[in-house]
Amino acid sequence: MNIESLNIPSGDLKKILSAANGDAALLYLYLRSGGERDPREALGLEESQYGVAEAVLRQLGLWPEEKSAVLMPGERPRYTEQDLLAAMDTDASFRSLYGEVQRLLGRSLNTEELKILLGFVRYLGLPAEVISVLVCYCKERARRRGSLRNPSLRTIEKEAYAWAEAGIDTVEAAAAFIQTQNQRESKLGRLAAILQIRGRSLTAAETRYAQSWLDMDFDQEALTMAYERTCLNTGGLNWNYMNKILLRWHEAGLHTGAQVRSGDARKDGSTERRLDSEEQAAIARMLREG
Repeated sequence: MNIESLNIPSGDLKKILSAANGDAALLYLYLRSGGERDPREALGLEESQYGVAEAVLRQLGLWPEEKSAVLMPGERPRYTEQDLLAAMDTDASFRSLYGEVQRLLGRSLNTEELKILLGFVRYLGLPAEVISVLVCYCKERARRRGSLRNPSLRTIEKEAYAWAEAGIDTVEAAAAFIQTQNQRESKLGRLAAILQIRGRSLTAAETRYAQSWLDMDFDQEALTMAYERTCLNTGGLNWNYMNKILLRWHEAGLHTGAQVRSGDARKDGSTERRLDSEEQAAIARMLREG
């Protein structure tokens, strides 16, 4: 183990801190230092603690292993009705699984959907209990996005391949992933409120902007200030304009409201806000295009 020269990339550190999981942080440090003993023994972690910690690191992209080959839905094997009948006759676990999925979705599955479900088990190798958690997660995600209908098996299939690719094949790993996603959704929800977006979900493009700002580690006051300046200078929410403001602040190391105010004051010796040349040019372009 080499702790004297241990170097932690700032990106890794931000990810670890955002996960708020002490066991995951401890496991990351142990692996990063080149520990050769079994981490469970070296760190005194119970099996369940280790499972969650490993899952968190995998979700953060910090697990020390080569990335597995990407699984694509189009590559799935073609199951026949005979395959389904055989599975129903010989696999009690599959019989129980499809009954549980039908219960969760509130309807019967047709033959093609049962073939998809069989692929979750045989091709992706997901345990039945993980598949049940997967279906519940997809249902809840649909609700958060405003849908009154349960997701289709095709929608669930896309998420199943993502889980298999990410190594989410235990209940502990699924729980860690869902916790991470819930934290992300919560942060996006607070940002949407700052932007006065209510009654709808963010679009894919808006989500990319919003997530990039959160990844830059701006606090809520700084985001509010950027939104207010955007509205003041452009007459409303302009995502590209607000993004330029935040990128400039990020490059200057200004990530809190206090830092932004201090940076403004240093520019001209006062706290009065003036448009800089880049902002003036952006407004002029919008006026010409509008």
